[in-house]
Amino acid sequence: MLQNDRSGLLFTAGGFILLSSGDAIIKTMNGMWAPTAIAALRYVAGAIGLCTLLFMAEGRAGFRMPHPGLQLLRGAAVAFATLCFFSALFVMQLAEATTIVFVSPVLTAVLAPIFLKEKSRRVTWIASGIAFVGVLIVLRPNFSALGLAALLPLGSAAGMSILFMANRAVAGAASPLAMQAFIAAFAAPILVIAALVGHGSGLTSLEIGSPDWTVVLRCILVAMSASCGHWLIYMGTTRAGAATVAPMVYVQLLVAVALGWFLFGDAPDAATWLGAAIIIAAGLYLWGAGKARDVPKAE
Repeated sequence: MLQNDRSGLLFTAGGFILLSSGDAIIKTMNGMWAPTAIAALRYVAGAIGLCTLLFMAEGRAGFRMPHPGLQLLRGAAVAFATLCFFSALFVMQLAEATTIVFVSPVLTAVLAPIFLKEKSRRVTWIASGIAFVGVLIVLRPNFSALGLAALLPLGSAAGMSILFMANRAVAGAASPLAMQAFIAAFAAPILVIAALVGHGSGLTSLEIGSPDWTVVLRCILVAMSASCGHWLIYMGTTRAGAATVAPMVYVQLLVAVALGWFLFGDAPDAATWLGAAIIIAAGLYLWGAGKARDVPKAE
């Protein structure tokens, strides 16, 4: 393995470890503040930090926004995915919620031919069928216990799928830092509005009071860790290539299982292990098929 490949894999693994660690920090705030308010504060902090860094690195020119409509879509997709996932973390195990969200790459492959006019492939439908079998296995015991709340991670996966497709549509239009800042800048006000609507809904779980200082600190910490995580993943991709580092995404799932078990005593049951294995197998099958297609044929 080349040096760049090794360093790329290490960068990418570190990024996914940070993302899973941030999810665990969010789960520690269960019952301390409304999930809508936590999501809003996390993205407000992220937007302030990223926009400050963007101004320092690129000046006012960095804020020239290409395709503002698509940037709004990216921010709205992230806001929706975040609301669903943070809410899911408060009612489900970390490993279960993370497992279901991992269907998003397969969901993207299914929707891309519709929205991006990409050619549909048979392997996509095979992988999709396999992945959704895994999702149903994980969902079944949760759905009987939680009702519709068990579908929250699936909503998060749909939001992330929309983000992936919008990312493809605006790829290369601005620097990676600017693209991160634009997402946060649009997601933050959307999440603030969602938090205010939740507060006015009358639901006790969504009421916004004065948070403990540790909640504020944890939200800022998650904003920082997520930004660093995405930067590490970007660096890993540029060093080793997207096809090489793609399977490293499953490091996030393994870390989620370990942290959920260690911090919250949430030992995954047989259904979660089986469903996760099936979803991972579908993702690796789709990745392998795509990588094989990209290999140039001999003359």
